[in-house]
Amino acid sequence: MTDKPKTGQPMADKPLDAKISTEKHTKNKRDNRGIMLRLGGYILKQWPLFLLALALTLLSNQMSLLGPRYSGAAIDAIGLATGVDFAAVWDSVVKMIICYAGSAIIAYFLSVIMVHLSQRIVYTMRRQIFEKLNTLPVGYFDTNATGDIISRISYDVDTVNTSLSNDLVQVMTSIYTVVGSLVFMWKISRPMILIFVLTVPVSLLFTRYRSKKVRPLFSARSRKYGELNGYAEEMLSGSASIRAYGRQDVISGRFNRHNDEAMEAYYKAEYNASLLFPTINLINNVSLSLVAIFGGILYMYSQNGLIQAGSIFFITLGGVAQFVQYSRKFAGPINEFSNILHEFQSAFSAAERVFRVLDEEPEPADADDARGMEHVEGQVELDDITFGYKKDTTILHNVSVTAKPGQMIAIVGPTGAGKTTIINLLMRFYDPVSGEIRVDGMPSLKIKREDLRRSFTMVLQDTWLFHGTIFENIVYGREDATMEEVRAAAKSAKIDGYIESLPDGYDTLLSDDGVNISKGQRQLITIARAFLSDAPLLILDEATSNVDSRTEIQIQEAMNGLMEGRTSFVIAHRLSTIQNADIILVVRGGEITEQGTHQELLRKGGFYSTLYNSQFV
Repeated sequence: MTDKPKTGQPMADKPLDAKISTEKHTKNKRDNRGIMLRLGGYILKQWPLFLLALALTLLSNQMSLLGPRYSGAAIDAIGLATGVDFAAVWDSVVKMIICYAGSAIIAYFLSVIMVHLSQRIVYTMRRQIFEKLNTLPVGYFDTNATGDIISRISYDVDTVNTSLSNDLVQVMTSIYTVVGSLVFMWKISRPMILIFVLTVPVSLLFTRYRSKKVRPLFSARSRKYGELNGYAEEMLSGSASIRAYGRQDVISGRFNRHNDEAMEAYYKAEYNASLLFPTINLINNVSLSLVAIFGGILYMYSQNGLIQAGSIFFITLGGVAQFVQYSRKFAGPINEFSNILHEFQSAFSAAERVFRVLDEEPEPADADDARGMEHVEGQVELDDITFGYKKDTTILHNVSVTAKPGQMIAIVGPTGAGKTTIINLLMRFYDPVSGEIRVDGMPSLKIKREDLRRSFTMVLQDTWLFHGTIFENIVYGREDATMEEVRAAAKSAKIDGYIESLPDGYDTLLSDDGVNISKGQRQLITIARAFLSDAPLLILDEATSNVDSRTEIQIQEAMNGLMEGRTSFVIAHRLSTIQNADIILVVRGGEITEQGTHQELLRKGGFYSTLYNSQFV
């Protein structure tokens, strides 16, 4: 049976903003709980260190809590009616010093252990993120900025690390200190605890109220920093083009806008979080003042005999001193809790971004009946392929083509026609919406991805070289290759002379993406890498676009040798490189509008003929 609202208004007619607010609050609570549980799972995996840290926390705080007890005993030994009991004073002072010194030493070792614990967790987290990124589909990297991904690996993980190494110790310390102080205060004077019955709930309620306001602001801060890093990475990678077009001022202006947004998000988060500390501090100072006043009154009445010894209201001067110190210990963690909460809000927002990567769906697993490919003949068929990167957008429409073993298939067409999309489907970076791709008669969905991709060698327009020697970059796809094989591949790619002219030859160190050599030389090294591979299928995407005409002719001759016996798919805008292709596909608007040999297409007088004449006539 469902209760109806008193107003008689249907539940469905609840104001939309109120429903959204309620749902958002519930989701935030659920998210926070889930994030805490997941972070707790990382901590429990390092349980020996965590248990040691917990034991040291208890021991350090217990010794710290005993300090006020001995200081109070020393004060009472001074105020005896019979005179000062120096033996008792010195005994209490020595014990107090031992407790505080021991607590400090243990706290130092505790900090060291927590640093090791947090570093192990961060190491595990970074490794998991990187391993996860290696399993994600290409589409994830097409829709997420590189800088934002790097920000999650670096900035967000570091934020989590700071919280684990510092705030976790404070939380464990605070809990024990609050409980221990409360026990000691209860033993000293139960009536004086009533002050905290009034002030503590006010602190907790205000802290809870502010935390709800602050959490979304820290999420926005992390998001804006990711956008800033993404934009900076994009602009730095295109610095040459920016200078060539004189766009430095425009780019700087856009960066400043991103930077302003990031700083504004940072300011809002920090400002709203910082309001918590002074308010809680004010409440705690008021409570300490009330403790001192109330304690002083009870002491005077106790000294004047108005309160008899044994009464719950009776208190000594040493008892007042102890209670004030325990009050500070009790109120201190509550005061610090606002700062800890501030850090935790930041850490939760960062952890949420990290976990979002870890929760991304990886590439679909191979079919249960998927098989490997030991020997590939090279026949490739695209049968009525339809595909779109988004559900409501279709890029390719009913594309069909058959490539026989050893044939060269050239793909031409205007920008955005779908040429690279065909390559993405061949490599199974994406799967078609409908239709089927077959290799040697076997559907590509029935072939293990690793085997299918190993059957291809790719040379792309955008070269990719990593930080390492030229030799290491050439053998990237075949690390068991000998120096003789590497030299032969470099010679076939027309890059051997240049490499051997360098002081360190094949041991020359390339910086990130090979920026210390020309773009054409980078392309030639990637072509040498392709020569070294023994894959039966070859993909060339504008592979000669970054070299001069003479080198292009030399590479084309070498490519003819490379493509011999291999099924090759060549995307080209320079039609001079594909005149000998077995089949030329003209792709326009996601459809194959023309196909045939070079001469056949010229005779048809269609788009290919127009394109060819625009380049050579």
